Amino acid sequence: MKSTRIKATSTGPNRTLASPDTRSDQGLQQTRSIAHGNSGLSLVRLPVLALSLALAGCSVGDTVAPDDGADHQTGLTRSGLLDPVFTDHMVIQRAQPVAVWGKAEPGSILQVVLGDDSQDVTTGADGHWQADFPPHAAGERLTLEVMTAAGTRQRVDDILVGDVWLCSGQSNMEFEVARALNPGNEIAGPHSPAIRLLTVAHESRVTPQSDHANPNNWQIASPQSVGDFSAVCYFFARELQNRLDVPMGLIDASWGGSQIEAWISAEGLATIGSFDTPLSALALYGTDPVAATARFGESWEAWWQSAAGTTPWSDSAVRAEPGRVAPDRMGDWRSWGEADMAYHLGMVWFTRQTELSAGQAAQDAWIDLGGIDEVDASWVNGAFVGATFGWGSRRSYELPEGSLRAGTNTIAVNVLNSWGAGGMIGPDDAVRLRFADGTETPLSGGWRYEPVPASLGSPPRAPWESVGGLTGMYNGMIAPLEQTRLAGMIWYQGESNTGRADAYEGLLTTLLADWRRQFGADMPALIVQLANFGDLADQPVESGWARVRDAQRRVAESDPRAGLVVTIDIGDRLDIHPPNKQEVGRRAARTALHLLHDADGTAWGARPRSARASGERIVIRLADIEGGVRAISTDQPGGFETCTASGCAFAPARLVADRIILSPAESGETVTHIRYCWADAPLCPLYDHAGLPVGPFELAVSSD
Repeated sequence: MKSTRIKATSTGPNRTLASPDTRSDQGLQQTRSIAHGNSGLSLVRLPVLALSLALAGCSVGDTVAPDDGADHQTGLTRSGLLDPVFTDHMVIQRAQPVAVWGKAEPGSILQVVLGDDSQDVTTGADGHWQADFPPHAAGERLTLEVMTAAGTRQRVDDILVGDVWLCSGQSNMEFEVARALNPGNEIAGPHSPAIRLLTVAHESRVTPQSDHANPNNWQIASPQSVGDFSAVCYFFARELQNRLDVPMGLIDASWGGSQIEAWISAEGLATIGSFDTPLSALALYGTDPVAATARFGESWEAWWQSAAGTTPWSDSAVRAEPGRVAPDRMGDWRSWGEADMAYHLGMVWFTRQTELSAGQAAQDAWIDLGGIDEVDASWVNGAFVGATFGWGSRRSYELPEGSLRAGTNTIAVNVLNSWGAGGMIGPDDAVRLRFADGTETPLSGGWRYEPVPASLGSPPRAPWESVGGLTGMYNGMIAPLEQTRLAGMIWYQGESNTGRADAYEGLLTTLLADWRRQFGADMPALIVQLANFGDLADQPVESGWARVRDAQRRVAESDPRAGLVVTIDIGDRLDIHPPNKQEVGRRAARTALHLLHDADGTAWGARPRSARASGERIVIRLADIEGGVRAISTDQPGGFETCTASGCAFAPARLVADRIILSPAESGETVTHIRYCWADAPLCPLYDHAGLPVGPFELAVSSD
């Protein structure tokens, strides 16, 4: 790729866009209980921006703040006329119409001034207002001010015009600069003051929101702000700004462990057709959470009955009477000293009995189960009382009337854990029954447990759950961005969907269409392909990770406004959060330059075009090759498989120019498809001369 610098123009980019949960190491916001609620990109680092960036002082209302480049809206009185997304230091998208919106008293007349443009607007019956302004050129610095007839005003200063990117996904997108390679130097800088950062706080909601519940302010990139920001997002912008003479506005809306379904609107999921029942339950939860909880309990019980053939809370189901005695002190089951629990992932039943008097049983009561990691479904005397997701968050459920009885009461808790620590982790004094008269009955100790065979699969998840539910993150984090104009989006997600990989292609296609309805029909999308993680394979295996990677490739191949970022060689098979986010950012920038600005070179490396049977051989053709393809550390490229109706087998391969020649073993069966680098953590030896790997793929085989 040439190292010439791409200049910004007035036209700019077109507007249009059972696996481990990947959690942040920090404590993540939990949801309410359902009972209640060397890419080869040859870049030369050049001075960024041909514009003055001596930062101006900022003011809000009549308050003037010091000129120190910090964010001066935090802690100051705000009139609330503007939507919270409009703050000092923000970036608005160049070469696209600018929408400004907010709320005021219904029927109010407001004057909205953006730079040299001004217009009057009248608020609607709901108090909402919007002003639309013509496009602005990259590099402009603007002030935004809104005033009422009564003199109330709100002012936003130091607005830059450039490219705005939305970065979203799960923990590998949320992964901070402070945890990436060489964090000390990366945080210390230098940083371009023309890169601006906005982090959207975690929020999962049942219905679309117009505002973020806990809005953050835009920040100038600095040693104080960069460390906690998304590493992929920041390194991408830094690399891109080396080539584009424009400011960069970065919006990070990501949540560790989240599945893709949580990021798609209800309208988007409805187009798929298989979500009608959970979407109906979700709608009910918005108006009657008690009824919705009961309905979910029925669906959970029906799933268990179908999978195990027993009633969930019965002794025969949990096999915990007599069962196995859990340690008296509540804690992570990995710490129990039991060989089969040290690395257990999946479900475990916990049961306990407690004696109550008639007076206790007659009262309103609540059950506190302490911290649970990570999903529980809980019953008292056969009555479903609730379920919650959370990495160690405490559970508390109000018990349905009549669920307690005088004498022996049985409590059953199913705990699902997919990664790391698991179980009922206490503390002991937080596990109890509480009664309306203020008395308590402790429930710590005395528990029995039994692991559930993995063959039973995974239970349903409540649709209003955060990371494992439907639409919640879209509603709480994406919908409030409303008509924010974007240069494009970067999507880094999929680890939490590897257990349901066959559905991922349709879901990702739906997400792109869904977000483009909000942000523009031609919005570019960069898709970061899953990195290598997991076990090494010495025989062909089925792999949800490989299946998701191929789905990501197929979506990018079929979408003219999408590009792929291949990371199969820069992961860590022992760490689901590989720290080399700098290279991810460089490769994403390369893909963006090709997708948006017709840069030289290939977008994301050589890619497969066809696989054709020719006599006793199969010929695979590659395309978009920069400088030819080569095998690294071998003279015969490995990692290829030929697959028949009986299964897949490794096949010897030869590299001839832009073709791979496979010689399948004679089996008498027809080879229906071929695979390359098909495993959780494959070793992929093929690279182009730009240093980009040939990513994993599966292709159907056609005949001569």
